[in-house]
Amino acid sequence: MRKLFITLEDPDLAYLVEDTPEFIAYIADMLWAQDYAKANREAMMEAVLAQLWNFVGAHESGAQEVGHEVARINCHHNYTERERHLGKDVWLTRKGAIRARAGDLGVIPGSMGTSSYIVRGLGNSASYHSCSHGAGRHLSRSRARKEIPMGEFMTSMEGRDWQWDKADQLIDEAPQAYKDIDQVMADQSDLVAVEHSLHQILNYKGTN
Repeated sequence: MRKLFITLEDPDLAYLVEDTPEFIAYIADMLWAQDYAKANREAMMEAVLAQLWNFVGAHESGAQEVGHEVARINCHHNYTERERHLGKDVWLTRKGAIRARAGDLGVIPGSMGTSSYIVRGLGNSASYHSCSHGAGRHLSRSRARKEIPMGEFMTSMEGRDWQWDKADQLIDEAPQAYKDIDQVMADQSDLVAVEHSLHQILNYKGTN
């Protein structure tokens, strides 16, 4: 900013000017990282499906196939993409949001103890064709660790197969730490339409 003689109200508002060498290098690295992330999601999906088919049986049984993939939804958030909005080509960053153009399929999770949703975008231009990527936190991780009683957490997870033996490491991900996903979905009914509601029977989250 100083090199370009641009004065900012706050240093945190600094940005890279389009078409400068710094901007071009940053965009190239960012797009590479996003491509890497997509490849990583694909690799995880392949690994999960391999184990699922191994368990339920993905093979020909007479003339009927027992297990097969119907559709795959590539849904990411916290990313930047070149898009056209309001008559201009812009770099749009979706922070805590996913793309919801008309017909786009997306996944909106609640928490480790609530429902998740498969949605179809409605293409609302007022939101730059976006919607929320999930319930969003009600409590910060530190507040969740301090304020959510362990017994309450354990009770909220009843009826699901999960890592109960690591509850002390997962309490910051407790359902109580997140907003009400059903209210979130109601509040964005003009952005997406619900195609399917998913209810958990198994939950696995990474731990330290």
